[in-house]
Amino acid sequence: MLLRHARSLLFLPASNARAIAKARTLPCDMVILDLEDAVPDDAKEAARAGAVAALAEGFGARLTGVRINVEGTPWHGAEMVAMKAAAVDYVVLPKVESAKQVRDVFSVAQKPVIAMIESAKGVLAAPGIAAGEGCAALFMGVNDLRRDLGIPAGAGREGLSHAMQAVVLAARAAGIAVFDGVYNRLDDLDGLAAECVAGHRQGFDGKTLIHPAQVAVANGVFGPDAQALADARRLIEAATGGAERFEGRMIESMHVEEARALVARADAVGA
Repeated sequence: MLLRHARSLLFLPASNARAIAKARTLPCDMVILDLEDAVPDDAKEAARAGAVAALAEGFGARLTGVRINVEGTPWHGAEMVAMKAAAVDYVVLPKVESAKQVRDVFSVAQKPVIAMIESAKGVLAAPGIAAGEGCAALFMGVNDLRRDLGIPAGAGREGLSHAMQAVVLAARAAGIAVFDGVYNRLDDLDGLAAECVAGHRQGFDGKTLIHPAQVAVANGVFGPDAQALADARRLIEAATGGAERFEGRMIESMHVEEARALVARADAVGA
């Protein structure tokens, strides 16, 4: 699967063997083993070894990633080296504020990097980060960004909208994928669905998740809608080139390309 087709990207602690085993049974498009926030300091080295072993066992057709610790921490160097030999698709780098951070990890790990944008500086630097060497995608780190901007925890995402759209713009200008941040209220699937819809409308490709129960919601929202897919197939079949009328509206080559992209996404996720 291409990264831009991923709908659901599930973070789980690399130290939790039970969660890792369960992830192999879930319909998520990507599994991200977390060595950073989800793992206490005294368990970091064991978690790194567990992540490498789990990746060697594989996760079926799912994409894989490992979130490493940031530069300046005691574990960063060893984790980059471990990722070079690991059977992982992507390295997820938190708290990115410059293209150099991504380039440094890419040069050592020799794996494409997903940069997490989690601060005001990161948002302002996002165009250069996205276009820089080794950057495969951007993740929104909404929790840290909210705190950095001084937005109250219960204020919703209205104050984040400008920053989020700026990150989407940066990714699109660079031709890479971009994914919405996590939703913290684990028992509120209706709230998750509403946030997924809002993120989809902003242009995000999919949603980063923190619990298995969230996977189906993200897949449903970010996956191709059945009606839209049927419409796309009819449009492709009817198009003859140039501007023309189709079912009461005008279409041109741009609309055909959009329809083909939707069909390709559906095929990729088995819709």
